[in-house]
Amino acid sequence: MSTPLIGVSKSILKIKELISHVANTCLNVLITGETGVGKEVVAQSLYAESVRSSKNFVKINCAALPETLLESELYGFEKGAFTGAHKKRQGKFQTADKGVLFLDEIGDMPLSLQSKMLHVLQSGEFSPLGSDQDYKTDVWVIAATNHNLEDSMAKKMFREDLFYRLNIIKIDIPPLRERKEDIPSLIEYYIRLYRSEYPENHGSKPEPDILEKLCQYTWPGNVRQLQNCIKKQMVLNSWEKILDDLPREHPDLSPQIQINGQSRESYSLENHEFANNRPSIISEFVDLSTSSEKLFEDISLKKIKKMASDRVEKEVIGFVLDKVGWNRSRAAKILKISYKTLLYKMSEFEVSPPVK
Repeated sequence: MSTPLIGVSKSILKIKELISHVANTCLNVLITGETGVGKEVVAQSLYAESVRSSKNFVKINCAALPETLLESELYGFEKGAFTGAHKKRQGKFQTADKGVLFLDEIGDMPLSLQSKMLHVLQSGEFSPLGSDQDYKTDVWVIAATNHNLEDSMAKKMFREDLFYRLNIIKIDIPPLRERKEDIPSLIEYYIRLYRSEYPENHGSKPEPDILEKLCQYTWPGNVRQLQNCIKKQMVLNSWEKILDDLPREHPDLSPQIQINGQSRESYSLENHEFANNRPSIISEFVDLSTSSEKLFEDISLKKIKKMASDRVEKEVIGFVLDKVGWNRSRAAKILKISYKTLLYKMSEFEVSPPVK
């Protein structure tokens, strides 16, 4: 059973209305939005309301597979097409015939595969690896991305013709911080859902003051982060613990700081003996010229450690990619991480080839 699209905000109501208009047209749809906003939920909703709901819904993550494996997964292959191809295998285009093919993270599809994808979308025909035979396919393609494809096109990392072929209907999902009125409905829904998964833990709705703080929070991980917090609450049975563990990104979630009897509003770091002898590394991650109130929010050892670690990772990844001519498979081997992890970190740290 797929997750319904939950929300009462104007943006979610408009998306629901658009889904009802588009579902039976089978026009290609491009779903955009930050990681965790619920792009697959929208794709599943389109599928559920369409005449194809009795057929297969097939998903493939274009960022999770190396180039050669992604091609064979999409189009299938004949026996002997490559080393290890011991028998013929259908691809996703065949499995999804008469149904829906959901291309998640389409923005991460290698350029070399984008032209073949365009051909299939235009002609409805493809040939498996190692085959001279063309096959017809009738799939409704729904694609999703957290990238700005217009920027990717400007950097020659995404084909314009493929973009316009996919972008017949565009559904943009706003981040959770821009539709905070949806948070109470989401919390209520996921508490009911997870009670069946965690029967030994009943879970409880947050008290009004806790709910207010949850609604004030920015939720950088969007609905997925909220889901994980609710699962955690089901186990710990403490909304206060959930608030304590959230990254301190909102002042209303941070406790008042008391130092030598002074509140953070009146305490000045410049008057402290440490001020004249502070290590330079702090100034790299904290704006020391800001007010004491903001300053003490920024000085979190865990946060600064994460920022420093991210900066090192970003520089090392960029250095290695540059040295291997932006060959991601080779870079992943050098860095001793999976190809999927490299793509995730490139997206997280916004590491991309220089514009030529």
